[in-house]
Amino acid sequence: MKRIYKIMSLALALTALAACAEKEPFSTASDGDYPRIIDPVFPDWTDGVKPVVANISRDTDFSMTLTVTPADYCTVRWYLDGEIVGEGKEIDLSLMAGTYDFRVEISTEAGYSTFREGLVQVNPLDGDPWADEVGFERIATPGAEAVLYGENLDKVTRIVIGDRTVTEIDYDDAEKCISYTIPAEVKDGTYRLILVDASGNEFGGDRLLVTSKPLVTAGADRISKSNEWTMTGVNLDKIASITLGDKTVTEFTSQAPDKIVMNCPDLELGEYTLCGKASDGSAVLFHTGDGNVEEIKAIVSMEIQLWSGHFLVDNWSVNFTGVTKDKFADIKAGSVLRVYYSLNTDAEYHQIRTTTTWWNDLPGTARTDLTADGVFTVTLTQEALDMIQTEDGFICVGHGYYVDRVTVE
Repeated sequence: MKRIYKIMSLALALTALAACAEKEPFSTASDGDYPRIIDPVFPDWTDGVKPVVANISRDTDFSMTLTVTPADYCTVRWYLDGEIVGEGKEIDLSLMAGTYDFRVEISTEAGYSTFREGLVQVNPLDGDPWADEVGFERIATPGAEAVLYGENLDKVTRIVIGDRTVTEIDYDDAEKCISYTIPAEVKDGTYRLILVDASGNEFGGDRLLVTSKPLVTAGADRISKSNEWTMTGVNLDKIASITLGDKTVTEFTSQAPDKIVMNCPDLELGEYTLCGKASDGSAVLFHTGDGNVEEIKAIVSMEIQLWSGHFLVDNWSVNFTGVTKDKFADIKAGSVLRVYYSLNTDAEYHQIRTTTTWWNDLPGTARTDLTADGVFTVTLTQEALDMIQTEDGFICVGHGYYVDRVTVE
């Protein structure tokens, strides 16, 4: 009998275990847990550059589903270009072509939060009107002429900027660009351009910054002590003063909306704080990779600036030719040529070559992969200087980078 009871007890225990196994698992997470994104795994930033979290065509929706913990206590919000575009663990959006700043935030009622950031790259289809970013043409002034470079722009009959529409558009087939005038009524801000064709189809034209403030885009962060100091940008005719270190300049060699020229203040070589004031008392802005700021660090050196700007070298066919051979005529052998560059984050790879216009490499140089913003240096031997004169000048070729400045020391 005892044996029968033991067998029955064992059977009951096994039945109870089976019943427990069939029950749904329960979560041990609580609203006091720190939120985490379990899936997907987002790529890391590289050298301060946001990663691309999605690379899609404009006929494909941007969709993503998050797995988070504590799942029952998390609030998820999705942002594009700083504006909230959805809530919940899933998102599915149709977007025009362009590059979008992406951010997803996860928070709990207990006050804990985390986030991920990156870029969403939406590519145009073949045949779509599309505008590349070649230089600083994406920074413009109300009431001033602007330009866009790209593909199939001859199809564009209208450009929409915010609540304003531009209908007077000139297409230049040789330059593959369109020119237009920013309506004077457009307020300062960042806009997503909409390109419209004759049938009324709308295409993304990416972002445009409209500003009425003085904004320096090039020539600010490195200054030659032995050469005139030139800065370029927009609304620079509104600058009243520039302060470098403890020296303030109020008299300029020349001043125009797109350029201001002055002598470098009497300072020792080194790094200084640079800022400025507009005629209305507001701060001059300086364009940087981290946005537009009122104050930057500038280096005074003996480098002579040969060129400054923001020129896209692309596809081994769009080459930088901004420094002509005559600028090398008085340069001595042993001088160091420096090409300051920044990467085009939309490009699939980045390579530079420094050659003559005959595409012969300057001595001691070769095709070089670029992995981060930096400086490409060339020691100018007499052979290199002779080649530049004989073969009609110096150029930068390659793919996927901007030439920001060329100097010699």
